[in-house]
Order: sequence, then C-alpha cells, then structure tokens
Amino acid sequence: MAVLSLGDLEDLAAGVLSASKTSSENAAIAAAALVRADADGISSHGVDRLPVYSDQALGGKVDGFAEPEITETGSAALHVDGRFGFAYPAVALGLGRAAEIARETGVAAVAVGNSSHAGVLGHHAEDMADRGLAAMAFTNTPAAIAPWGGNRPLYGTNPVAFACPRLDAPPLVIDLSLSGIARGKIKLAADRGEPLPEGLATDAGGAPTTDAQAAMDGGSLLPIGGAKGAALALMVEIMAAAMTGSQFGFEASSFFDAEGPPSGTGQFFFVFRPESLGGDGFADRLEVLLGAASEQPGARLPGDKRLANRKKAEKEGVEVPDDLLQELRKRAAAHQ
Repeated sequence: MAVLSLGDLEDLAAGVLSASKTSSENAAIAAAALVRADADGISSHGVDRLPVYSDQALGGKVDGFAEPEITETGSAALHVDGRFGFAYPAVALGLGRAAEIARETGVAAVAVGNSSHAGVLGHHAEDMADRGLAAMAFTNTPAAIAPWGGNRPLYGTNPVAFACPRLDAPPLVIDLSLSGIARGKIKLAADRGEPLPEGLATDAGGAPTTDAQAAMDGGSLLPIGGAKGAALALMVEIMAAAMTGSQFGFEASSFFDAEGPPSGTGQFFFVFRPESLGGDGFADRLEVLLGAASEQPGARLPGDKRLANRKKAEKEGVEVPDDLLQELRKRAAAHQ
C-alpha cells in the first residue's frame, strides 16, 4: 500500500480523467468527489472507480466534455440535463442554483436527467448543509433489487440521503443504500475475492449466496427491511427516473464497465431553508434530539465514523493499493 496526501491523490485523479477525453473542469469536479469518498473511508466510491470512469470516457459511454444545461421550469423548480456526462458537474450546477432559490423562497427542487453514477449521494446533500440549508437526495442505479416476491433485478440499490446544518458541529448526514449492501461494495469484494456476509444477496437462480461474483453475475441484492425496502426502492425509481426523464434501473447499463450505451440514470433533490419551515427554533430543537441520542452509552450518530476517517485522512493521507496506483499513473501519462 502507498499513502498519498489528499491533494496529491486529487491531482492524480484529475490527471487520469483529463487524459481520458474529459474536460479539465469536469475532471477536477469528479476527481474531488472520488478523493472525498476515499477520505471518508468509502473506498468503494473512491479512486478505485477511476479505471472504469476512464474507460467509459474514452469509449464514449460517458461524455467527458458534456456541459450540463439547466432550465428553471417553475419558481422553485429546476431541471438539469446532464447530457450523458459525469453526474458530478450536473449535480453541482443544479444544487448551486437551488441553494440560491431556497435562500429566497425557502424551498427548491432539482431534477437531474441523462446523468450517471453520482458517487456518495450524501456528499451532495452535505454540500447544501455546509451552506446552511437542508437537503433530501435520491438517485437510481442499474437494476440490482428484485420486486418483493420477484426473482429478477428491476430496481437499483437506489440510495437516499439527507443532510442538515447543526449548531457548532459538522452537518448531520444520513446516507444509505436500499439494499443491505451497496453494489459498489459487492464489486469491490468480487475484485478482491472476498466473501459476502450471509443474507445480503442471491445468485442468478435466486438461491442465497455469499459469493460476491455470483451476486454480480445476474444475482440480486436483498432490500433492507424486506418488502418495505423494496417499496422504497420503487419510490426512488419514480423520483429519480420517472420524475427526471431518465432510465429506470432495468433499462440502465452497468456503472462498472464501458460496454453499451450511457447509463442515463437520474438524481432528484429537495433543498430547503430550515428556518422557513421550522422557525428560528429549528437548530436548538435539533440539538435536543441529537443530544438525547448521544447521551445513551454506546450510541453513535450517523456519520461519526465518516468524520473520524476524514479528520485522519486530512492529516495522514489515504492508502492506495500499489497495483491501482501504478495503473492510475500509467493512465495519467498515457495521453500527455
């Protein structure tokens, strides 16, 4: 394992993408998002994704030069056409304008269509909380979860996220996949030849499996909460795909290779100013709730581990497997 500072890793990541038919602006935005994931300890959404991102841009599955287009479809409603580029620039464009509107009107909604893999969804919501706003976020993904009682993947793992500002503390961020495990973590386990815990996946025949590769090859991931989780996954398909004009999970091509047409998935965000809805007492009331949770022995708030990882990474850097680092450096130098 090699250890790189966050700045050095971000420069390398941007170099890989810039060498892969991607504009320097889009490369910088995507690189920052990937390194941020690694800093938070979410390696399944970090620079481990770069070889695939690079191949997708080189092969045209993702348009690295895409310039997202924003349309204000109502007084507090926005639609962003991602033009089949990387999701990060499209999301940043939409949320930037949504923040301005929410400060004025109290609320804003953003639909992002013709998009792609959005990385750590909670980071987009956290960006709004850093500006004093609260946000709810939804994104669909290629099919991984079968309808409850079915046996064929139809819905994506379909993460949902929420973030809001706190008094004298980092924002509260809640981010979860609607499968028992994120598909990116399944892929990482398959690449490393590691088994899965029981109760998370089935193989292509519908039998329970701990074989990560079997889960990837036509298998299904089990939803959290059984039928309730499957229902929530359906809801996210409606919010992130039907509402944005994007591909449903069963229509979308894989995030994990450069084969086929663009994935074309979508994202949906609600952004709101807490004081517009909960009054000036919102911040104090939030701390009462979080304080009551934190005072219980052994209790942990969502994001505690992530923040600890981030603090450590800012001081010490992050580990990158030697073979991955070698590949990234080779890709960055390939088209210079």
